[in-house]
Amino acid sequence: MNLLSTRKLSMNFGGVQALLDVDFDLPQGQIRALIGPNGAGKSTFVGAVCGRFRPSAGRVYFEDQDISQLPAHRRIGLGMAYSFQITSIFGSLTVYENVALAVRRAVQAQAEEIVERVHMALDRVGLLDRVEQKAGDLSYGHQRLLEIAMGLGQEPRLFIMDEPTQGLAASEITAFIELLRGLAGESTILLIEHNMHVVMECADTLTVLNFGQILAEGVPSEIRADSRVQHAYFGSSIDA
Repeated sequence: MNLLSTRKLSMNFGGVQALLDVDFDLPQGQIRALIGPNGAGKSTFVGAVCGRFRPSAGRVYFEDQDISQLPAHRRIGLGMAYSFQITSIFGSLTVYENVALAVRRAVQAQAEEIVERVHMALDRVGLLDRVEQKAGDLSYGHQRLLEIAMGLGQEPRLFIMDEPTQGLAASEITAFIELLRGLAGESTILLIEHNMHVVMECADTLTVLNFGQILAEGVPSEIRADSRVQHAYFGSSIDA
């Protein structure tokens, strides 16, 4: 069963075609990596999916429901969570308060359940010992992990992660890979990521965007061997 689908999804910004007729299907429970060169349309695509952008044409479906016209907050209510490429946290609030606020936005929950969800999410990303720290005082890498915790606290059915390992140390990337593996089966994940080691280690399937269109789809071994994908990356190797 597909949790997320798009049909003929297109996005035009002032005459610049960022997406063109993208047909995309993401089965429930899958970890899908969305890769491609800079400017390929990856962030535009997920922005249209989560409601940050209204597409110029085409449709977005969530569990066969047409959500193309729904605002972002309504999509959160359906079970979407999204971590931004640029961190989007409340620096003046504590780590705990950031996650609690995200949980309250997504679900109606009693105070005890909110506390439980916050602690679980922070524990999974390794920030449980920083609950009282101001979020703005965290390192950039820890702010990235906090934003992931904000998504996890919502217990999303679809978690879209845009460059989650950007700014993470090597040890934190290793922990993130383990986190993603642990989420397999719990949540469907759409991952935008330039770190090919992370992609090849974690993704069940890869979708490659280039110039706003799908260039290739397949399992990691198929994408690694695809000459079109190699060319799109300017001839560089994408071996893990």
